[in-house]
Amino acid sequence: MKTLKSIVTATAIIASIGTAHADSISVFAAASMKTALDQIDTAWKTKSGKDVVATYGSTATLAKQVEEAAPADIFISADLKWMDELASKNLIKPDSRKNLTGNTLVLVASASVKLDSKIENLAQTLGDEKIALGDIKSVPAGKYAKAALDSLNLWSAVESHVVMQDNVRSALALVAKGEAKLGIVYGSDAKAEPKVGVVATFPETSHPKIIYPAAIIAASTNPDDQAYLDFLTSKDAQLIFQANGFTLLE
Repeated sequence: MKTLKSIVTATAIIASIGTAHADSISVFAAASMKTALDQIDTAWKTKSGKDVVATYGSTATLAKQVEEAAPADIFISADLKWMDELASKNLIKPDSRKNLTGNTLVLVASASVKLDSKIENLAQTLGDEKIALGDIKSVPAGKYAKAALDSLNLWSAVESHVVMQDNVRSALALVAKGEAKLGIVYGSDAKAEPKVGVVATFPETSHPKIIYPAAIIAASTNPDDQAYLDFLTSKDAQLIFQANGFTLLE
């Protein structure tokens, strides 16, 4: 089964970065950031005249590539854990770390289908069909989903129907293509895909707070790193995040 095309192997990551201009910034970012970050990067280029080479994928995969010395300048994670992991290994510049934005966790189905919007009826709504999630062991969206289902005492009822994917956009794609009846993704993912609709939003209290931290990679010597990171928290960038379904952090 095909996954998000921007999920790449270490060799492909290095090759793609090698073709970038010397004055560009290399950004490794969670797959769920793609739609919003592409727009932000366009705004950054208009402002600075500099290009951004963005590599999107599973936060876990990208963090491991950073550990293996893939030449990235900025890392944006879909949760705090993977950023903490890199910080513990001195692989980011600690003073540069910022929390950029938040998100919601939603249950989605094909946009053409109207289903029971009560999350407590999830098992009955799902029936014998499949529900797509990010991998619950490594993908932040999958871990949030598992936490929410556990909190609501629903995991045991749907576990045998779960199809796990290596990033949240791949889970979204299964629902969009009709290969899974339901999926649990971020609110921003649902907004980015017209072929799916939101059935319900999980209570914020059912899962850890969704936070996207960003930081400069310790090995980076790019002189534009800090300016780009500052731009991500600027009013212009934050408005783009919000327009794409992300949430403001308090």
